[in-house]
Amino acid sequence: MALDMKQRHKLKNFIRALEKVRGRHTELVSVYVPKGYDMNKIINHLMQEQGTAENIKDKTTRTHVIDSLERMIRHLRLYKKTPENGLAAFAGDASGKEGKPDIQVWSLEPSEPINTRLYRCDQTFVIDILKDMMEIKEIFGLIVVDRREGNVGYLKGTMVQEAVKLTSGVPGKTRAGGQCLHLSTIVSMADGQYLSIVEIQKGDEVLSYDFDNKKFISSKVKKVWRTIKDKVYKIFVGEEHLICSADHLVFLDDGSTLPAENLEAGMMIMNGRGLSKPITKIESEEKQIELIDIEVENKNFVAEGIVVHNSAQRFARLREEAAKEFFKRVADAAQKEFLGKKNLKGILLGGPGPTKEIFLESGYLNNELKLKVITVQDLSYTGEFGLRELVEKSRDVLLKEAITEEREIVEKFFKELSKDSKLVAYGKKEVEKALEMSAIDTILISESLDPEYSEDIEEKAEAAGSEVKIISMDTAEGAQLKDLGGIAAFLRYPLE
Repeated sequence: MALDMKQRHKLKNFIRALEKVRGRHTELVSVYVPKGYDMNKIINHLMQEQGTAENIKDKTTRTHVIDSLERMIRHLRLYKKTPENGLAAFAGDASGKEGKPDIQVWSLEPSEPINTRLYRCDQTFVIDILKDMMEIKEIFGLIVVDRREGNVGYLKGTMVQEAVKLTSGVPGKTRAGGQCLHLSTIVSMADGQYLSIVEIQKGDEVLSYDFDNKKFISSKVKKVWRTIKDKVYKIFVGEEHLICSADHLVFLDDGSTLPAENLEAGMMIMNGRGLSKPITKIESEEKQIELIDIEVENKNFVAEGIVVHNSAQRFARLREEAAKEFFKRVADAAQKEFLGKKNLKGILLGGPGPTKEIFLESGYLNNELKLKVITVQDLSYTGEFGLRELVEKSRDVLLKEAITEEREIVEKFFKELSKDSKLVAYGKKEVEKALEMSAIDTILISESLDPEYSEDIEEKAEAAGSEVKIISMDTAEGAQLKDLGGIAAFLRYPLE
């Protein structure tokens, strides 16, 4: 079970107190009693260690260890049985002054079970086990996605943390004619003639390949256009070669397509006779050049003896294929981060536009993770802003989580304060006065306050029947409370 904010604050202060104590040598005693373990066995073990400590050569260290063990044994005998979740106890000299020892015992009945039995003497107390309890165990997964960017992260308590950032190679929307051929390109016509691409007009019949029936057919030209590019590729197939833009699609012999910039020597492509031929080499040249292309009804034609895709739907297909590949990468990242995490309470999904719904409903996300998606939110941003916006817009879902509870109670306080309400107070002087009069209903204490002062206020508030809320520094609201002096309260009645 996860610690609530008050339990975390108490544990944090306890750990801080232990961290301040330093031994001269290995003289500080740490004892962890596991849940359900016999306390008498622990006491008997410590009595044996007292005998062993008599052999320590350094007199001061020997005295401190023996005295600490004695104080520890006396403390443990106060327990009739082991506490429900076990016990963490520590003993040692807290004075820090040579020749003036102050042997003290600190103990904690934790809010979650201790599973480790431990006894150790060292220069510092063993507190790693307690620090592990501070880690927030329950988390929410966060996924923000659109066609340009994907972000995978976590919500841990009040902290929003980005784990993975991905960017896509999805091209932007571009008008037709963005991917073209050299002006000298020769095109195979349906009647067996060969024409330069610059001579072809709308309505002409060109040679095209029917992939369903595996034969060449006649196909009508629907459009012709020109454009300027800064780089071209020269693809050699035997003695034939094609000069085209980087994104011009060429058919491989299996019917799939690749843009010229992704082709490699040795790949098998389809030539103008329906045969598979290997690419012998590829050259590229960066220069500004005018190119031309055509759109045909059957979506492909033969240029320089090579079957190439026509331009009309090329960009749409490129975008779609790139988007699918990107969504798969985002899903893979989410799977790597989230799958198998037992403390994952749910997944929040969001993004601008309809992309997030496409991502969720098109089978990209592992089914186990898909079942954990508890909300889908429309966002204005991606990136870290998007992750935070996703959490903010999921407040109804996260109603019982610390980040929302904190924000709502602090926002409620500032709302009352803005109305000049007499039922709120802030700052040490005003809150302490209200506390003395038992006028506080709920007190808000910032984690930024001095631990000793905070603990004293907590004890007084609980004695007065006031509810205590610890406010972290992980939110903007928490920072606002710190600026008001770190302490505020809702009152039961106005102060005179």
